[in-house]
Order: sequence, then structure tokens, then C-alpha cells
Amino acid sequence: MRSILLTSCATALLVSPAPAVASTHGWAKASSISRTIVVGAALAVPGLQADWHGLGGAALALGVTGAATYGLKQLVHETRPDGSDDQSFPSGHTSLSFAAAASLHKRYGWKAGLPAYAVASFTGFARVKADKHYTHDVLAGAVIGTGAGWLLNNRHDTKVEWLPWTGHHGGGVSLSYRF
Repeated sequence: MRSILLTSCATALLVSPAPAVASTHGWAKASSISRTIVVGAALAVPGLQADWHGLGGAALALGVTGAATYGLKQLVHETRPDGSDDQSFPSGHTSLSFAAAASLHKRYGWKAGLPAYAVASFTGFARVKADKHYTHDVLAGAVIGTGAGWLLNNRHDTKVEWLPWTGHHGGGVSLSYRF
């Protein structure tokens, strides 16, 4: 797992544009690559370990994050800094990257979370440099993604597990304890 995360971080650094020569297009490409790396790691690490609960938690966090981000974009209609459209708030690249990082952190601890948060932070920084988002768009995306990743995952080695659920007439939280 550690080698996968180190390779992911090294790849993100190698493909990121140098600030002195980076264009907005280069930053946009780098942010898409770094988002793909951290989301891929959040799905690949549990998959490679046959940790199906971890894979399900990461997928759920990414799905909820994507839905929340899309919903907010449809409600807010903030124009992007480059004027290309009105889908600036919140940053989808950033929210998905932080959902992936928080999922890795919650499931496997800081050894997996810290490099993932570094890549997710780069993604948010690059979105601002690409002129696709304002700083508050990126911060909101980071909060949404981190919240979903943290709330919808559990530690790999914990005896207590909880799962939020919803139904037609309400919702709640299911708790279980392993002896």
C-alpha cells in the first residue's frame, strides 16, 4: 500500500507543471491528473487488499460527494473566474480528491492519509491556478469531500462499525460491535 501511495505522489509531482511556465491549461490538466491519482488510490488500495468494506466505503463517499457537489452547482450557478460557465461552486475536482483522501485516512490512518491529502491539496491549488475556481470554491469542495470521506468510512481494524441509512419514511444509524 505504501509503495502505491508513494508512486502516486511522485507521479503527481512529476506531471505537475512548473509554476514559471505553467499555463492555465497546464494547471487544469495537472489538476485532472492529480484527482485521478488520488481517487484511483482510494479505490485501488482496498481493492488490492481485498478489503471490500473499504472499497464500498470509498465508493459511497465518492458517490455522495459527487451528488452533493453536482446539486450545489445546480443551485448556486457561480460564474467561473475564466467566464467559461456558471458551475464554479463548489470545486468538483477538489471535493472528489478530498473524499478519496479522507476515505484513505479514515480507513488506514495517517500513513495513507497524509500523502493523499497532499495530492488532494495540490488538486485544489491547481484548480485555482487554472482559473477554473475561486479559493472559496476549493475550500467548500475540500469540506464536502472530507466530511463525506470521514463520515462514510470506518477504521479497518475497529471493532465498532456504524452505517448511516435512509428509507422511505426516515433514516438513522446502524451500529455494530464485534467481540
